Formats: sequence, structure tokens, C-alpha cells
Amino acid sequence: MSASITALYAGFTGLLLLALSYQVVRNRVRARVSIGAGEDARLMRAIRVQANLAEYAPIVLILMLVVELQGGSAWLLHGSGAVFIVARVAHALGMSGTGGVSSGRRAGIAATWLVMLVLSIAAILSWAL
Repeated sequence: MSASITALYAGFTGLLLLALSYQVVRNRVRARVSIGAGEDARLMRAIRVQANLAEYAPIVLILMLVVELQGGSAWLLHGSGAVFIVARVAHALGMSGTGGVSSGRRAGIAATWLVMLVLSIAAILSWAL
């Protein structure tokens, strides 16, 4: 059994993580902070945006892989993967712009949680069937 759909979205996730990592490095250089965030709010936001993706991506990709290996439908996997990527971009843009709650941040986390819920249920049902 192939995992080509999960591979596609893992690749997109990796590229997004690289872009967010670059923002952390860029802000570290600007703020002249090598460890932690110092007192720099922009650096702290960049660190949290990157970390937030790093916290959610593994479980979503593992769930996608499990569902794909169990024979889950391509439309479910592509839909989940696409929504996850768009959600994480929206969240990153929303969180990068302000320290407060933004519509991008709110929509991004809601969509991420929805993807996790759908994939979790699909994984459980794939075991039961």
C-alpha cells in the first residue's frame, strides 16, 4: 500500500515549517537574540508560530498516514491535507500580525481541530471495519 497522498501534504508541511523557521532566524538576527526570545515580542510571536505548526503537524500527518494505509478514500485525505495546509497558513499569518486573536488565527485553529477530529474518527472507524 502506498502513502503518496500523505507524502504530498508532508512535503507541503515541511516547506511551510522551513518558511516559518526562516522567520524565526530572521527575527533572531534582527533582535540579536540567540537563545529564547529575550524581551522581543516579534521574535516571540515568530517562535510560537513555528512551534505551533511543529506541535500540530506530527499528529495530523500520522493520522493521515494511518487512514491512507488503512485504505481511506483519496477525497478524504486530499480534503484533510488541503484544509490543514490552508489552516496552518491562515493561522501563521493571523498570529504573525498581532499578539491578540485574529480571524486568521481563529479560523486556522478551528480548521486544524476539525481536520484532527475527522481524521481521528476515520482512523478509529478504519480499525472497526
